[in-house]
Amino acid sequence: MGLYDNKIVVVTGAGKGIGKSIAIAYAKEGAKLALLDRDAENLVKTEKLFRELGGEVFTQIVDLTLPGDIVNAMLKVKEIFGEINILVNNAGLGRSKSPYELDLEDWDYVLNTNLRGTFICSREAAKVMRGNGGGSIVNIASTRALMSEPDTEAYAASKGGILALTHAMAISLGKDKIMVNAISPGWIETGDYSALKISDHEQHPAGRVGKPEDISRACLFLTNPENNFITGTNFVIDGGMTRKMIYEE
Repeated sequence: MGLYDNKIVVVTGAGKGIGKSIAIAYAKEGAKLALLDRDAENLVKTEKLFRELGGEVFTQIVDLTLPGDIVNAMLKVKEIFGEINILVNNAGLGRSKSPYELDLEDWDYVLNTNLRGTFICSREAAKVMRGNGGGSIVNIASTRALMSEPDTEAYAASKGGILALTHAMAISLGKDKIMVNAISPGWIETGDYSALKISDHEQHPAGRVGKPEDISRACLFLTNPENNFITGTNFVIDGGMTRKMIYEE
């Protein structure tokens, strides 16, 4: 019996990387998972993994730029499981282009996926949550909402918007006992961790590059019912990098 035994957890962008790690973490705690992703191949692989582990899982291909996809997915989750207890808005993408060359098509694609998609997922899940006594939403933002590298305007704007959306929805949904928080990851390596250089790790005050499990554990903490006094906040998980003053010698 885990802390999240039989809780219904929806994770977007669950086919790989951080989203997959988050889903596995909840499954280990006894949750039932609804995994959403636009990448059919990765979603099938993740679903197979969960079934091999004996977990109860529902998967659906969802393009977050299509509001109808999101609405239908949340209705399907409610139909299958009866309720939604936790939503983790993890899916996101970027376009690296100079602001001189970033066209509106790219801008809209990033904003509609990351920011508008997060809002619609939250809105639709919250409709279900308020009917079953409340719930918890975690939005995966980014340290790019707080600091930037060149040519990341659309991505930074979308993640900054997610932080504002988080505290706005925390206020609006609090009366329905729905907690809304954000996590802003820094460098979280989802590839070959052993291939990282010593200098990659040493530049972090924490002494290492982040792992997907660092974000998974934070999700479990924020959605723990005993932590329901935490809402509207943003957890920066970056090994201390946003607190480090960096000057070239």
